[in-house]
Amino acid sequence: MYKNYFDNILKSSDSYLRKEFSESEYKSFLSRLKKYKHEKIEEYINSFNKEYTDLVKKRFQKQYKNSDKEFNKFLGSKSSNIKIVWGDCLNALKKMDSESIQCMVTSPPYYNAREYSQWENINDYLDDMRAIIKESYRVLDNNRVWVFNVGDIFDNPRTKTKSVWGKQRIPLGAYFTSIFESEGFTFVDDFIWDKGEVQSQRQKNAGKPYPFYQYPLNCYEHILIFHKHRLDLTRYPCPVCGSLKVNGNTQSEVGLQSWECKNLSCFERSVSNRGKRFSAKTNITQSLQRRSPENEIDKNMVDKWRRDIIKFSPVIKINSKGVNTLGHTAPFPEDIPEMAVRNFSYEGEKILDPFAGSFTSAIVAAKLNRIGVGVELGKKSFRNAILDNIKNNNDLFTNKLTPQEYDLSKLKSDNLQK
Repeated sequence: MYKNYFDNILKSSDSYLRKEFSESEYKSFLSRLKKYKHEKIEEYINSFNKEYTDLVKKRFQKQYKNSDKEFNKFLGSKSSNIKIVWGDCLNALKKMDSESIQCMVTSPPYYNAREYSQWENINDYLDDMRAIIKESYRVLDNNRVWVFNVGDIFDNPRTKTKSVWGKQRIPLGAYFTSIFESEGFTFVDDFIWDKGEVQSQRQKNAGKPYPFYQYPLNCYEHILIFHKHRLDLTRYPCPVCGSLKVNGNTQSEVGLQSWECKNLSCFERSVSNRGKRFSAKTNITQSLQRRSPENEIDKNMVDKWRRDIIKFSPVIKINSKGVNTLGHTAPFPEDIPEMAVRNFSYEGEKILDPFAGSFTSAIVAAKLNRIGVGVELGKKSFRNAILDNIKNNNDLFTNKLTPQEYDLSKLKSDNLQK
């Protein structure tokens, strides 16, 4: 076994640790390092980086005073990889620890498209969505990703008239992009989901082949990708040598601070004797890539999402007998959460769908060895359908774990029996 490499890291980092942490935090950090006995230098560096990053995060999380300890204990429990949260998603988000979710994916309730999602006008709808997106910025882990599926709709915004003649195309994709950006997220990509040939006869205008009568039917939706980069000026360890002897470099993206190692004993120096350049984000991505080969994305998935126009069919929920087999009016296709989970998370991390619906996102996350968390308001309407959907997909799980429920209206959690 190699000698304790923590000694080398601490020698170059001690002064920075004492500046960064209180005396009690400093002692706690050193105590946690003592539990590690490694064979390789790289393992010592990874453990130092992990313990340091965890302590920095816990200190940041303490700044938020409204999280619910019992609720977060439920979310963090590893006894089940599907978490069902009943209640209003804004209320649920407000009870969560800051930066405790590693990926978010959803399709929101569309403005006045279903009986359970009605608003007085489009402005009220967007105000409610903004409040949820704003709170999600706090809850989503730093340098992580929100995958947001939404389609533009044809409806009455009800801002000028409530008459049927007030219907118009409402560009929800554009509106949501503006909201996400104004709440701190960075717009990255817009996949266009081609849903196939349209079946409706609407907008044919009685077959009049004349100017001003021709309008297309909507056969696509947006799959919007947003990054969160909360500017964090905390000094992070060099991923090559573990030292905190680093200087701030430029921001590699807006809100993403990068660093350069100044430890002359580092194992990686450029020809001009420049140190390793990195950020908190690259520390996460590159270290986990090296240590987690099971997270490699297969070629078929990479090829499938190579173009930003992608074609796959919506969920067929009505069978030949006219029965809704999923028990939900707006089920989510697996393609979208599968892309989000595989491309933007690692095994064991928490994936949140704040508008869980039929719980497709949580099921896919569990299937891919993540913890799937879903929030659903309609317990009375959809509970049986959701539990049936999870049960019917139980063959997807390596371990057939029973889902857990938490009812925010009752402020208690319980495990469901099989």
